[in-house]
Amino acid sequence: MSRAFLFVLDSVGIGGAPDAAAFGDDGADTLGHIAEACAAGRAEEGRSGPLSLPNLDRIGLGAAAALATGRRPPGLSAAPQGLWGAAVETSTGKDTPSGHWELAGVPVSFAWGVFPRTIPAFPAWLTEALVAECGLPGILGDRHASGTDIIADLGAAHVRTGKPICYTSVDSVLQIAAHEEAFGLDRLYAVCEAARRLVDRLNVGRVIARPFTGDAVSGFRRTPNRRDYATPPPEPTLCDRAAEAGRAVIGVGKIGDIFAHRGVTEVRKGPSDAALIDIAVESFADAPEGALVFANFVEFDSLWGHRRDVSGYARALEAFDVAVGRFEAAMRPGDLLILTADHGNDPTWAGTDHTREMVPVLGLGAGARAIGRRRFADVGASVAAWLGLPAGPHGESFL
Repeated sequence: MSRAFLFVLDSVGIGGAPDAAAFGDDGADTLGHIAEACAAGRAEEGRSGPLSLPNLDRIGLGAAAALATGRRPPGLSAAPQGLWGAAVETSTGKDTPSGHWELAGVPVSFAWGVFPRTIPAFPAWLTEALVAECGLPGILGDRHASGTDIIADLGAAHVRTGKPICYTSVDSVLQIAAHEEAFGLDRLYAVCEAARRLVDRLNVGRVIARPFTGDAVSGFRRTPNRRDYATPPPEPTLCDRAAEAGRAVIGVGKIGDIFAHRGVTEVRKGPSDAALIDIAVESFADAPEGALVFANFVEFDSLWGHRRDVSGYARALEAFDVAVGRFEAAMRPGDLLILTADHGNDPTWAGTDHTREMVPVLGLGAGARAIGRRRFADVGASVAAWLGLPAGPHGESFL
């Protein structure tokens, strides 16, 4: 029985979203701008020379980028030897749940609730209810912010006062950061669970626990114990249909959290993308026949895109390209591997938010051919067809 491996390179957009201007992202191009910076010698920290992605380019990454933008990124010139194309998101956001849900066959047709760019960002009733329900002395932050920046700014005050750090972004999210030892990891999770219940009335997509350690002298560091409290998808997804058919659905990284643990039969997590790559390689060896392995590699987004670190993003892409060779070597006859993304996060762009972009769709195991411009939901429809699962109401298979 065939197996399918759907791997999401979080935020690796390839530019060219038709509606990018409506999101303030006209001209954003995550991959293209990174490649241009590398070619011009502007991304030399920890690496040198043009962007080198021979495995991804061989499958069709450069060709997919040219399809999206009309130009080849520097250094990506190989003739495609895999399945390749580009996909457009039809959902109304450029956030993680919208992208992943649509990739799994469920576009988001409604508008998420977001918090304003004011200080305070959160309505008074929400803060008061959270403080009262959780017995907190108050909160810190209460604004739009980068997670690493606000922890650096307020970490010491948090440890001193016991007030958790609450912040948001352009996405539909409430993030709560607290020190694992001074505040307590279980207590942080309990606060996030309370916040999840409270923000349901606002249609907020996620509450994210952001634990950290360290001190003001050595610096504060986020830990791998992040936990997402997501609202569930509005319709059955590819994961639901696979699980209902008795298939193993293995979520690697934060996939279980993104889907509110619905339709995911096993969760495999690691402290870094390097660890998740090892876990993904192992999944080729032990995933049962008929399985769906759905993975998210978050550090492109969390460590490099949001921090606007071009050289870091380039290093991460080059490291992942090596991993693609490991994935390919581990595949069995009948396996399908799809590599794609959920949105963009151009590290050369203003601000710290996601960018509205098309994404690559690259495939191994299904022959070498172009699939053209598709919709995100077509990815889920294609994986379902490969696995012999019932078709969902959205998307059309390109297989």
